[in-house]
Amino acid sequence: MAPGKPGKSAGASENPSVTLFREYLRIDTVHPKPDYDAAVQFLERVGTELGLACQKVEVCQGRVVLVLTWQGTNPRLRSILLNSHTDVVPVFEEHWTYPPFEAVKDSQGNIYARGAQDMKCVSIQYLEAIRRLKTEGKSFARTIHLTFVPDEEVGGHKGMEMFVQRPEFKALNVGFAMDEGLASPSDTFSVFYGERSPWWIKVKCAGSPGHGSRFISNTAAEKMHKVITSFLAFRESEKQRLKSDSSLTLGDVTSLNMTMLEGGVSFNVVPSEMAASFDIRIPPTVDLKAFEKQVATWCRDAGEGVTFEFHQKCMDQHITSTEESDPWWKAFSGVCRDMKLQLKLEIFPAATDSRYIRAAGHPAIGFSPMNRTPVLLHDHNEFLNEQIFLRGIEIYARLLTALASVPPLPAEG
Repeated sequence: MAPGKPGKSAGASENPSVTLFREYLRIDTVHPKPDYDAAVQFLERVGTELGLACQKVEVCQGRVVLVLTWQGTNPRLRSILLNSHTDVVPVFEEHWTYPPFEAVKDSQGNIYARGAQDMKCVSIQYLEAIRRLKTEGKSFARTIHLTFVPDEEVGGHKGMEMFVQRPEFKALNVGFAMDEGLASPSDTFSVFYGERSPWWIKVKCAGSPGHGSRFISNTAAEKMHKVITSFLAFRESEKQRLKSDSSLTLGDVTSLNMTMLEGGVSFNVVPSEMAASFDIRIPPTVDLKAFEKQVATWCRDAGEGVTFEFHQKCMDQHITSTEESDPWWKAFSGVCRDMKLQLKLEIFPAATDSRYIRAAGHPAIGFSPMNRTPVLLHDHNEFLNEQIFLRGIEIYARLLTALASVPPLPAEG
């Protein structure tokens, strides 16, 4: 969908759900200084309009999780959790066709804004699906909670990671959760039942210093060369494995990238230390202890004085069941079959707040109902077409109806 001419900002003909979506997109929640207060006030306003109970939980100073609740008729049953994050990643405005926080809609109905796909669309789709169900007079046995969390785009450490440890989260009595997925350029919809474990490793190489005119032995650079060669050889092997097997997706292999290289003080001084940082994403099929031993071997083989440290080391490998015998998946997949939605089950290639929810013991599915849409999260000219957005509301309304109506499970008595 190529850019068209800018459309009108809004008008009598625009669907109110689209207008609300564009209003949310105009709230500047971009890092490093996201306006969380404005986002929370906006979402609280919408929640109050819908008759939802509102709770604000400050997980640390300046970081608030907003919880909106639609009480079920049987509060003892485990609840449905709809999670979304309020923050968005930075932009480079010179590469955008339209200003990234004006939510311009072009003549084709494409809405351009940072967060259009990741993931302000989903936040509003949740709310508008509930609006539709309430307007229809529906009620369900299970309670539905919506959580709007900060700081997902910087790791979730001052957001969902802290929230799942709080008594307020435990009081939600979560049975099944939905969180963000990815757009799909094809007719299929991507559904993510697990995530790769992110490891951020910094390797330090110590060696002999000296003058830049001499052939000094045992230098940090020589050791670093061996380290980089080992790491990138593994990267190439995984890249080729993905390329040669069409059944694999990015989430099925281990990705590895060198992201930072440090060292040196002057052109004519051989440094005594160099460091390289690597971003590694490991699928749940990999033995993490064995992989750590492999990293240690690469470093040991590079020579003495080579050490590594973790700046992030996620060891959780929980996956959510996609077996038809699982009542949650049966409800989810049944709706998709009825709506003739083609699903593609995948391991999420990056990281979302779902990992914290799964680690807390709750099944979670990553799903953003955006097919026939290029994947533009974190990219220039991020957009979502209004018809795809509106179709997503219909999909969520059907999913919520099924999930919130799952009969009592044996553990629920």
